[in-house]
Amino acid sequence: MKRRHLLALSAIVSAAFTFSMPTAVSAQTVLKLGWTTSDSPTDPYAVGAHAFKDAVEKLTKGSVQIQLYPNRQLGDEKQMMEGVRFGTVDSAIITNAVIAQIEPAFQINDLPFLYSNEAQAQKALDGKVGQDLAALLAKKNIIVLGYMEGGFRQMINNKKPVNAPSDVSGVKYRVMQNPVFIDMFTSLGGAAVPMAWGETFTAVQQGTIDGLEIPIAVIDSSKMYEVTKFLSLTNHTYSAIELIMSKRSLDKLSPEQRAAVMEAGKQATAAQRLAAGKNEKVLLTGLQKKGMTVNTVGDVKAFRATVQPMYEKAKKTVGEAMVNQALESVK
Repeated sequence: MKRRHLLALSAIVSAAFTFSMPTAVSAQTVLKLGWTTSDSPTDPYAVGAHAFKDAVEKLTKGSVQIQLYPNRQLGDEKQMMEGVRFGTVDSAIITNAVIAQIEPAFQINDLPFLYSNEAQAQKALDGKVGQDLAALLAKKNIIVLGYMEGGFRQMINNKKPVNAPSDVSGVKYRVMQNPVFIDMFTSLGGAAVPMAWGETFTAVQQGTIDGLEIPIAVIDSSKMYEVTKFLSLTNHTYSAIELIMSKRSLDKLSPEQRAAVMEAGKQATAAQRLAAGKNEKVLLTGLQKKGMTVNTVGDVKAFRATVQPMYEKAKKTVGEAMVNQALESVK
């Protein structure tokens, strides 16, 4: 009898222990973070993703874990952004031009030759310009955790180096599916071909397009140097890449966890910007060694004059106050 009693008691204790296990596991929250490029140690999206993961897990003492999904595992940027909006994707790092597809005010960051250098852009985005943009996006259930840095966008193609606006004329450039980039290359006389990122490498390789515009780090991580010859340092657009999170996912966290995640966004953004700047110099030298012909555009006055009508057009789509505010921030 005693033996049967002990066995029964043991079974009850074992069952109780087994039952309690899911409760311990569920105390840890897992958030998925996606981006479209590779998980390279020099890719600006990947650098930002890892910096955010490290900061979140440290600041929450492991109660919030970040799972990383590079290489379009959660979809192209537009799909991920919509997922963040509706709560089916927790977090993502998205190119500014794609964000502008659902909140046109973000087009301000893509206006050609607005920012002269990284410091100028960072000051604007960390200040009122960035705050106002984030407030507009929050109304669509997307929270901006940080304005990370993809570096300035450059022109690459297989036709000729770009030194003047006339060199863009007649060349077929892949552009993001965003009116600012379409208008930019149309204004410069090029043939703008809107195309999803996932189709671009093959399109260049097959000659469907002649080239594209892209930050240096992404040229390297996507191996575009294998299919394009000329790299012209036009610095035509500062590439902001937003670290965003679903409001629904954020609201599910405890107040302490939410505060930690917001702080992690700030810390990760600062770390990512620093790393991106250092990596770009090394990568540029590497691209030359890999066979790309590189030239620097020293004077962009002719380019600025050519695209000036875009600023007047932006006042109608983005709002005159926002355009003037951005221009004021770079004085």
